[in-house]
Amino acid sequence: MDRHEVIVVGGGVIGLSIAWRAAQRGMKVTLLERDRFGGAATRAAAGMLAPVAEADYGEAGRRLVELGLSSAASWPAFASELERSSGRPSRLRADGTLVVARDRDEAEALERQLAYRQQLGLAVVRLKPSRARELEPALSPSLRLALEIPGESSVDPRWVSDALVLAARVVGAHLREAAPVAGILRSAGTVTGVVLADGEEIGADHVVLAAGAWSGGLADVPIRPVKGQIMRLRDAGGPGLLSRTLRFEGGYVVSRGDGRYVLGASSEERGFDTTVTARPIYELLRDASELLPGLLDLEIEEVSVGLRPGTPDNLPLIGASEDEDGLILACGHFRGGILLAPLTAALVVRALEGTVPPPAVVPGRYASREAVL
Repeated sequence: MDRHEVIVVGGGVIGLSIAWRAAQRGMKVTLLERDRFGGAATRAAAGMLAPVAEADYGEAGRRLVELGLSSAASWPAFASELERSSGRPSRLRADGTLVVARDRDEAEALERQLAYRQQLGLAVVRLKPSRARELEPALSPSLRLALEIPGESSVDPRWVSDALVLAARVVGAHLREAAPVAGILRSAGTVTGVVLADGEEIGADHVVLAAGAWSGGLADVPIRPVKGQIMRLRDAGGPGLLSRTLRFEGGYVVSRGDGRYVLGASSEERGFDTTVTARPIYELLRDASELLPGLLDLEIEEVSVGLRPGTPDNLPLIGASEDEDGLILACGHFRGGILLAPLTAALVVRALEGTVPPPAVVPGRYASREAVL
């Protein structure tokens, strides 16, 4: 049986980032991807780097904001390094976010969100509808209220995954596509490697589980798939409809800066179903076009489905397993996989080197899968 220092299971943006960073530290890394690199949740993701816009209530929500802010601060350097390593121009944009309301009820909810973010000390500006339309003239005159979050960014996840593949290989990581892991090998409570679907066994000193929504099938972790349907649209006339990321109740529109836009996303508890259905797409178009009427004139390039890896508290699981030596978790990122990739990679490398990650993300916060599902 072949033996490796580190095996990373999963070739989305999280697994690829870990493989890149670990190989940079001189570790002998092999990454195993069940299908194609960046082909599942990463390919479907919109790529918003928006911890302030995503801020949710409660202790877990506050902790996720802290993690998101930390990782967002790493993204400019992360993207620049990827650009140099891969030779591919960065697709990082920092045009900010507008969070908007269509009616009185949404405006009242937006006022509460503003107060909460101000309580957390986050940079948010309340805008009158007229000022929001000065910033984004294509917005509907019926707009009731807007919040501006300056400096928030977005990135094309497909550029990120392609660049990571190139960068990881440059530093010596061994990457394998079409290599589905069927199980994790164990001996006396210690992880010793993995077995592939074709029966091939590969030994390892450490196995990093970064298999997204499929992680729960390989280890006792409380992760479930949350289906999200998303559209990619194109303006044949080029850029100009929208420059900032637009967020509204139930969805968002992300500008790629080249006349292409991402409209998303549904949130459906459908297990591993990846079929495209009409209702969520209709609802996204209906709601978004109330705020951005010109959206309906765009060409439809693609409709796709991703499976977000959800945990009970929406916080990721990052760090060494408390139950099995040799197993390190890097999964459960839900909607934040792209945002949290730089931070996750840094924390996993620390775990590989024996350093304990922050308490809020260690796997041991769940007693067992049965206790929380």
